[in-house]
Amino acid sequence: MARLIAAILRHGEYHQLPDTPSALQPYPLTGVGAEQAERSVTLIQGVLEMFKWRLHPVIDSSRLLRGWQTAEMIRKGLQIASQDRLQIESYDALAERSLGSAANLSLQQIESVLRDDPRFSPPPAGWKSDSHYRLPLQGAESLMDAGQRVAEHMQQRLVELQSQVKSDTVKLFVGHGAAFRHAAHHLGVLPFDQIAALSMYHCRPVFLECVPDGPWQHLTGEWKIRSKGESFDD
Repeated sequence: MARLIAAILRHGEYHQLPDTPSALQPYPLTGVGAEQAERSVTLIQGVLEMFKWRLHPVIDSSRLLRGWQTAEMIRKGLQIASQDRLQIESYDALAERSLGSAANLSLQQIESVLRDDPRFSPPPAGWKSDSHYRLPLQGAESLMDAGQRVAEHMQQRLVELQSQVKSDTVKLFVGHGAAFRHAAHHLGVLPFDQIAALSMYHCRPVFLECVPDGPWQHLTGEWKIRSKGESFDD
């Protein structure tokens, strides 16, 4: 049976508002972020050649601009050497954790909203990095919620390919670091206590194998070791 591998890749650096949980910020890549996306093409091609894996021609990306831009730069770079016509399909399911009605507010503004609403208690210290905490606001998710959403999307997409591929195949998913790490936990790749200890490099893929009827496996690609005191970032 052909192997199915998911390559998860965090978007490049982008024009992120300071002190603001990333969530649904609509801003583009910086110049550095564009360079990161372009360099990732060589990394992906090197892994494909090393293991003799085929790249599936459809790249799944987050709908957020930084995700789509990253995927498009990678698509263009990989298209040069590909015999297939590569394309991008964008999905809400690959977005980072949503803060619902608090989307794109600063940390100070969010905490002020909760303080001024008599229905809510103040958020716990370090709530932004708390995997289980969900803001008590309409449409908000926890990091674990976002990871479950992303994991379900990845699982569904690779299961769909099981009857279609005849050789070991990699499907590329471009999205957001925290959601991908929590998805890896849901898929059985990362123990829970490793989620907070790790991060993802911008535009450096991590390859995970979809194992039928079992937990997924980490094959290659480095997680980033989180520095002490570093907060979750998408």
